[in-house]
Amino acid sequence: MELTDRAAVDEVLAGKHESFRVLVDRHGRKVFGLAYRMTGNEHDADEVVQETFLRCYKRLDSFESRSTFSTWLYRIASNCALDLLAKRKQDKAHIVESDAREDDGNPEERTLDYASPQPGPERMLLSSELRQRVAGAMKRLTDVERTAFVLRHFEGRSIAEIGAVLKV
Repeated sequence: MELTDRAAVDEVLAGKHESFRVLVDRHGRKVFGLAYRMTGNEHDADEVVQETFLRCYKRLDSFESRSTFSTWLYRIASNCALDLLAKRKQDKAHIVESDAREDDGNPEERTLDYASPQPGPERMLLSSELRQRVAGAMKRLTDVERTAFVLRHFEGRSIAEIGAVLKV
């Protein structure tokens, strides 16, 4: 008989820590999908997945079953992704600010070394015209709007689940 999410949580809380693997195996791919769609790249998505399951494990005793485990986990994942996106924006602002201080005074001669804008293998998956348009539109959304869109249209979550994940 397959362990339910609630039963796996109960086992972990009772000291059977290897039961956490059931939750990771069951939900890891979907958490990665959400993280990838929110962050736009595999490396950041992996980072979000790791942080999500770390936070989940540390806070497992706060899961109250008011919603499904997956909804609770998605809330953690979306928060981790939003935290990472905010950190990336802050890091970029810091880079620009520190480069401006080191500048020789001529803004036209100043260039920043960022990663190549050329698409990598993961971006090639988005090569069809429809996916390019969706990706462009998603970039114009706020982080919260993007999360709601991904949860609804890519993950098939209900409006109620999205509200629970985003706490709205």
